[in-house]
Amino acid sequence: MSKGVLPVLQKRYREDVVPALMQEFNYDNIMQVPAIQKVVVNIGMGEANDNPKTMDFAVDTLRTITGQQPIVTRSKKSIAGFKLREGRPIGAKVTLRGARMWSLLDRLLNVALPRIRDFRGVPAKLDGRGNYTVGLREQLIFPEIDFDKIDKVRGMEITIVTDARTDEEGRRLLQLLGMPFQE
Repeated sequence: MSKGVLPVLQKRYREDVVPALMQEFNYDNIMQVPAIQKVVVNIGMGEANDNPKTMDFAVDTLRTITGQQPIVTRSKKSIAGFKLREGRPIGAKVTLRGARMWSLLDRLLNVALPRIRDFRGVPAKLDGRGNYTVGLREQLIFPEIDFDKIDKVRGMEITIVTDARTDEEGRRLLQLLGMPFQE
């Protein structure tokens, strides 16, 4: 993507969402309008303890979806009940900012979520600080994923981090961007 061209969703944020939020919440300054800071995509890999090769598939899946190299997350402490040792790989995550973040959000809202069977919207529950996490049951809803090359259907979490001060502001920001919340 060239430097001068804004992603479609980012352009919509600047032209439509910012003025709407300024009017709705009576902001005095454009800098008070909530914005999306980053998007974190995470795959938890409990089974990596038994089969370390599955971690490679998860990393490859994240790289394909996000276009960025994921980092492998490791356990912070040992838990005997889960047969887990400190330092073992237990997941992979990617933090996206800038054009890649807007591109992933655009694909999530306009391509991936509508591909979910019997989709009725995502839950409208935010975390209390204006951030939103959506859990996906399978990676196949992203068109970049080749069905023949996956070893197992894996879920993932996509966390959208905003600088909104309240859940109401964060929910409205995501709503105006096109997040299909349940009624």
